[in-house]
Formats: sequence, structure tokens, C-alpha cells
Amino acid sequence: MAPIIRVAACHAAPIFLSASKTTEKAISLIHQASKRRANLVVFPESFIPAFPIWSALRSPTENHHLFARMARESIHADGEEIGALRAAAKELGVCISMGFSEKAAPSIATLFNSNVIIGADGQVLVHHRKLVPTFFEKLTWAPGDGHGLRVAETGGAFGGRVGALICGENTNPLARYALVALGEQVHISTWPAVWPTRESVTAQSSIGRSRRAANYDNVAANRIRAAAHCFEAKCFGVMCAGVLDSHAIDTIVEGSPRAEYLARQLYNAPRGATMFLDPTGAPIQSFVFNEEKKRGVEKREVEMETREYLQNEEGILYADLNLEDCVEGKQYHDLAGGYQRLDVFSLTVDRTRRRTVALFDEGEKGWTAGRPVGR
Repeated sequence: MAPIIRVAACHAAPIFLSASKTTEKAISLIHQASKRRANLVVFPESFIPAFPIWSALRSPTENHHLFARMARESIHADGEEIGALRAAAKELGVCISMGFSEKAAPSIATLFNSNVIIGADGQVLVHHRKLVPTFFEKLTWAPGDGHGLRVAETGGAFGGRVGALICGENTNPLARYALVALGEQVHISTWPAVWPTRESVTAQSSIGRSRRAANYDNVAANRIRAAAHCFEAKCFGVMCAGVLDSHAIDTIVEGSPRAEYLARQLYNAPRGATMFLDPTGAPIQSFVFNEEKKRGVEKREVEMETREYLQNEEGILYADLNLEDCVEGKQYHDLAGGYQRLDVFSLTVDRTRRRTVALFDEGEKGWTAGRPVGR
């Protein structure tokens, strides 16, 4: 029998800057996807507790209160929120990929843009921290390390090899090759809901003609990067972006003297898309489930609707992936195998987890008692 798996990509908005409520929402979505026989449930970048989009539009001196909330609501990798997700994965027998803002062990204000892949047995298979925060993200997150450049062997759930990179990391050919070389079959790329690179205002060009400054095209840019990886790795792609809702926008602009203007910028910013790609990089015709009450009674009628992607509305997008489709393309270009010149090229990846300080006490070996002091 062909190894066909069902992946559910949650195109959803967090309960903005609330770790506990967003975790509850995530678990509800996981249960919903499990009822639809999903093997793997994927969430966007920094879903818990939010993506710090305020740094794109408000100056750092305006954002102290938002950073303080972000630090307070960011979570530990071994904290109760991740524990609840692990319990849900084990209860339902599904794998989960979750993006979250991680609070470092020795600090209340050093944060990482992180992602975990949790196996169907509830074990954390991969814990990755984004190598380099992108652009304005540097105002919130610290650089990660190579520890999470791993591929999850999902075992009993569906036996596939799943890897993940966060947003701009999918532009890094060395990070991507590290996962290709580990036999990745399903590649998760996670994205924010919006990514404004400039204000959407009418500007004057150098020759005096009025023009509208172009903003970042989330759908095109993200799909190009994800498709390139799928084509090179001969793997499936799961692009999962967040949703920016009105509550988030209200929170972001509150207290700013430019609140109305900033809200307009956020409402007009190009939205990220959630979609699936095949091992050639082509979009997969995926689907959603629509539930409607039948004639006002509690019994619900379920209808499957084909969709290429989700962008403006929340929902769960599904696709059935046949992992055997990853084989044919490797006849032509197996970049980690027969199409690679290992005698010419080499790549070294340091997967050491970086620690803030190594403490040794007289007469003791290794770490001092208690929680390791480090990231």
C-alpha cells in the first residue's frame, strides 16, 4: 500500500498575546483535524502567542509595552503549553508542528523564534530556533543555533521524514541542504500573516512621476522559496501562514498617535497564504471541510471543497500526500545522493545547543545541580 498521509495546515489567528488561550485554540484545531483523519497538524510561525508585526510599523521607542507583553506571554520549550500539545498528540495519535516564541531559561527577556515537531507518542522530535531573525524581528528575537537542523522520523504515525524551517530560513541554501541531506520527505515552511516591507503610500520617483511603492508579495515570494526547496529536495511542501485579525490590529495600534494610519496599513498589507506543493514544486489541489447545520437541527452536513490555498479567511487546509511520489525525481537530481559530488563539496553543521554559561563547582562533574544555565 502506498504511504499516503493526510496533512492539516491550520491557517489561523492566535488569541493575540495570550499563550494560554492560543494553546486552547490550537488544541481545539488539532481535535478538529484529527476527526478528519489528519496524521500531521501544522501551525504558523510564532503562533503562540503572536507574531511581533508591530516592529514593522511602530518605532522601537513606541513598542516597550508590546515587547513586555510578548516576553510575558512567550513560553518555555518544556513549559505547560508545550506539555498540553504533547498530551494532545499522544491522545489523538497525531504529529504536530508548532511555531512559538520561546522564553530562554536564564532570562525573562531573551526570546527565540522557535518551532517544535511533536511525534504521535507525545515526544518532542525536533526543537528548532530560527538561525537569524529577519529584518525587524531582530528587535524581538535573538539568533538561534544549529541544534534544530534535524528531520523528524515520525515512525508509527505515518513513517515519513518531516523537517521544518521558519520563514526567511527557507531562503538559506545551506540550512535547506542540511535537511535535504537527512532524507526529508515533507518540508514545513512557516510564515507570518503579513510582512510589510514599506509603507503603502504614493511616492514621487526621481523623474517626478507619481507611483505607488510596491510592498512585499507574500504569496509569490513564499511560494517561490518553498517551491525551489521542493524541486531540489524532491519532497512535499507545507506552507503554513498565520492570520491577522481585527483584535490583533487593534492591540498593535492602540496608544499610537498614528493609530488610524497604522491600522489602514495593516488591513491593506498583502496576506500570507497557506498551501501545499508537490515534489516538483507545483501547487497541489487541496481541500477544506465545510460544515453546515441541516435545516436548523444539530445534525451537520459535511461537504469537501477543493481549494488551492487559504489567504484571507481562517480555516484548516488539507492534502493527502503519497510519499512514494518523492522517489521519481531523485532519478534525475538526488542532491544528497547520486547527483552530489561529495569529493568536491562538503558541508559541516554544528548542532551544539549553545549555553549562556557552563558552571562547574569544586568536586563536581558536569552541570551543577538543578536546571541547566543556558538557552
